[in-house]
Amino acid sequence: MRTLLVSMLLALSSQAAFGAVFLNGVNIDGVVNQTFEGCTVKIDDKGNVLITAKGYQVQASTPTPAATAAAPAEPVTKQYFLVSDMTKDGAQYDVDVFINSVWVKRVAANDNQVILDISKHLHKGKNTVHMTAVKNLKEGRKSVSPSDWLKLHIGEGSVAGNNVMIDNPLLEYTRTAAETQTFENEYPITGR
Repeated sequence: MRTLLVSMLLALSSQAAFGAVFLNGVNIDGVVNQTFEGCTVKIDDKGNVLITAKGYQVQASTPTPAATAAAPAEPVTKQYFLVSDMTKDGAQYDVDVFINSVWVKRVAANDNQVILDISKHLHKGKNTVHMTAVKNLKEGRKSVSPSDWLKLHIGEGSVAGNNVMIDNPLLEYTRTAAETQTFENEYPITGR
């Protein structure tokens, strides 16, 4: 597997006018003189360039003390979960979930319910959740009804026995069987 070392600096220049560049869900702004073969490139509605390249792995190197402009983010003290829910036929979407520019999970169209503790991907304060939803019609179209859906929930929760309870919902993301296009959506959530 090819490995690309990326120096992740906390003090990046403002990118208000331009989107960021992501390789397999990891921000690679500032990387120069690289060629990626056999990849898919998407540009989302915010101008972010999303490169999906099998066989490439991004590893963050530790920035030097002089390059570090801010204190490291504090980990959250609450527990956070990603939970999926769908109707019988679902929406037939595969959804890639990124938190703070790091790929976390693909919720596939044919998955059973997903329950995932995502606490380690969050920090106190502002976090960004990015969802990339792609219609999966490998088994043919099962439904065109908006009443067939897939929902992804993110929130603060707790575990009691074999059950996860979302005590403080932060995000509900919905795709329906009536939709067919690819979606790129980004949401801020606050970690505590």
